[in-house]
Amino acid sequence: MKQTYRLDCVSWEITLRCNLRCFHCEFSAGKPAPDELTTEEALSLCDDLAKIGCKRVILMGGEVFLRKDWYHIAEKIKQLHMEVAFITNGYLLNDRLIGQLQHLQPAFVGVSVDGGTAETHDKIRGVTGSFDRAFRFVDRCIDTHLPVIIITSVHKLNIAELPLLRDILITKDIFRWEIQITDVEGRFSKDYLVDEHEFYEVGNFIARTQKEYPRLKQVVSGAHDMGYNSSILPELTGFPTWTGCPAGKTMMAIESNGGVKGCSAQTGHFVEDNIRNRGVIEIWNDPHSFAYNRQFTKQDLHGYCRQCIYGETCKGGCVETSYMLTGSTHGNPYCFHRIEEKTRKRNRKEEPSD
Repeated sequence: MKQTYRLDCVSWEITLRCNLRCFHCEFSAGKPAPDELTTEEALSLCDDLAKIGCKRVILMGGEVFLRKDWYHIAEKIKQLHMEVAFITNGYLLNDRLIGQLQHLQPAFVGVSVDGGTAETHDKIRGVTGSFDRAFRFVDRCIDTHLPVIIITSVHKLNIAELPLLRDILITKDIFRWEIQITDVEGRFSKDYLVDEHEFYEVGNFIARTQKEYPRLKQVVSGAHDMGYNSSILPELTGFPTWTGCPAGKTMMAIESNGGVKGCSAQTGHFVEDNIRNRGVIEIWNDPHSFAYNRQFTKQDLHGYCRQCIYGETCKGGCVETSYMLTGSTHGNPYCFHRIEEKTRKRNRKEEPSD
């Protein structure tokens, strides 16, 4: 079977076991799933990812370091000449763990921090002391020259604390600070989802930080859902130009039980198949996989995106955010261009006539 799409990055949720109880967890993590991949299956999957030409594998959870064989999986990834990276809540910290990370030399260690104060972060994460422990983990990584990414998921409970968190991060030698909005999945209630005004203000915050804080100018960025095509704000997603959702085109996600989907943020609705049914090589190379992106046409756009001048190139923004908000793909209403145009039209209506 011909390989048409290159695979740059895989996000792999190796366990649902977790030591925190985050109220916004999209996976409702806590206990491990009863059908998680065995060590043998996981190592075989590593071989298959290398055969596809995967460049980087991001291991996550749950809490990634609670899976007993995480190091063996990561070591296998490195042996196969792929980059390995991690996303953790930073709660676990000991000399052995840091030593293992130093040996692996990951592309980055991502640490989730969701508040500018311990009170807010601990409330969101469900465990007192998790804020202090996360930053002890961050500091230890920095001290041992491990590249650290801070990942912040924004919602109504923490949006006001972005400046406080910025004040903390200015003092730390982090590799990147990535800001995203929280999807309505798992334990997260739509009542806490940011509205359009708040979403745009997050974009404003990132842009102001890049402009006003030289220390963070090249560090802070928006995630895949912080865009698109603004005439006021710079490109915030980290892509030079947004040309559509990369899920299933250059990236893929694997669930703890072997389910394969285009992006780790996507719900179970987007699972293409399971590696226990078909190998990941066959799933990735199947021309019918990830059809929502690979077979996109202008007719797939909906809502404002269908008549937008950027529709065919933007392809409706983040597929998951679009599905979360509208129940359809390729019509993400959380779009800087759409919000700016909406504001311009409202302002023109309010202008007094001569």
